[in-house]
Amino acid sequence: MEITVEKVLDALRYVDDPDLKKDLVTLNMIRDVAVDGKNIAFTVVLTTPACPMKDMIHNACMNAILHFVDKEAKVKINMTSNVTSKKEKDETTLRDVKNIIAVASGKGGVGKSTIAANLALGLVRQGAKVGLVDADIYGPSQHIMFGVTSDAPGNAVFEGQKKMAPVESYGVKINSVGFMAGPNQVIALRGPMASKALSQLFFDTVWGELDYLIVDLPPGTGDIQISLCSSVPLTGAVIVCTPQDVALADARKGIALFQLEQINVPILGLVENMAWFTPAELPENKYYIFGKDGVKHLAEELNLPLLAQVPLVQSVREASDAGRPAVMQESTTSSDCFIEMAQNIAQQVAIKNASVTLV
Repeated sequence: MEITVEKVLDALRYVDDPDLKKDLVTLNMIRDVAVDGKNIAFTVVLTTPACPMKDMIHNACMNAILHFVDKEAKVKINMTSNVTSKKEKDETTLRDVKNIIAVASGKGGVGKSTIAANLALGLVRQGAKVGLVDADIYGPSQHIMFGVTSDAPGNAVFEGQKKMAPVESYGVKINSVGFMAGPNQVIALRGPMASKALSQLFFDTVWGELDYLIVDLPPGTGDIQISLCSSVPLTGAVIVCTPQDVALADARKGIALFQLEQINVPILGLVENMAWFTPAELPENKYYIFGKDGVKHLAEELNLPLLAQVPLVQSVREASDAGRPAVMQESTTSSDCFIEMAQNIAQQVAIKNASVTLV
C-alpha cells in the first residue's frame, strides 16, 4: 500500500506533546514531511531546545509511523526547536528577547546567583540563545562567576542611539553593575537611582535575538523587584530557597510579591538549594544540614512545580569562584542537576506561553 504524506500526518496525530496535552499535528509541530517509497522524513519543531521530553517525543513519533503506516518504513526525524514567547512586541532593546525569567529569593545567602548563572549556562548547553542581567545592584557577582572581572560593556548603536554591547562569556550575553565599579568601590545608590541603574541595564544594552534573558535579582521584596515588575515584561519568576524554616518564611513573602494583583508575575516554580550534603568519601550518605525537603513541601502546599533539589557541593562553590560555573563540567552530579533544572524551567516557560492559546 502506498505511503502518503496524509497517512504520515494521520499517524502523528496519535503523538501528544506531554506538556501541552494536544497532538503534534494540531500544535503545528510537524513540518517538512517527505515520502519516497518507504523512506519517510519530517521535522519535529519543539517549543525549546531544552525540552526534557525530546527523546520520548522522538521515540513516540518513530513508533507511530511503524505501527500506523508501515512497519518496514525507514524513518528520519529531524528534531529542532523554535522557542515560544508570549511577550508583546516593543521597540526597545528587548524587542528580540522572547522570554525574561527573574531568579529571586526572599533572603540572601541561599545561592540565588549561583542558580541564575548555572541556569543561563544550562540553557546555552541545550542550544538556546541566552542573556543574563545582574540586577543585584548592591551585590553584583555574575562578572566574577563568569570570569569577566576585567571586561566592560562595549559600544553599540540601536535605532541611531548610542548603547552598550553586553559582555559575552561561555556563550551568555551579560551586563552588570559589577562592570562599572572596581572591586573596592561601594555601589551607594538610593532607591530611585538604583531603579534607574536597573533600567539602564535592560534598555541601554543591545541584546539582539535571545530565547531567554535571565535576571539575577537582589534578595528581598524592595524597590528593585517592584521596579522590575512594572517596567520589564517578565515571563515568570523562579524562587530559590534552602530547606531551612527561616529561609522558607522569607520565600513565602517573595512568592506573595509576584502574586500581588498589581504585579501578577507567574511563578514558574521553586528551586531547593543546598538540599543535602554528601561527602566525597561517603557518596551514599546524605546529611540534611538545613533541614529535609522544606522547599519540596512548600511547593506541594502552594501547588507549584519543584524545579530542582540541588545538593550542597564544594565543587560548585569552587567553580563559581574560579569563574567557570559548575554546569560547564562534564557529567558530574552537580552539572547533571543543573541541566535538569534548566530543562524543567524551559518546560514551564513553554507551558505558560501555550496556556493562552490552548485554553
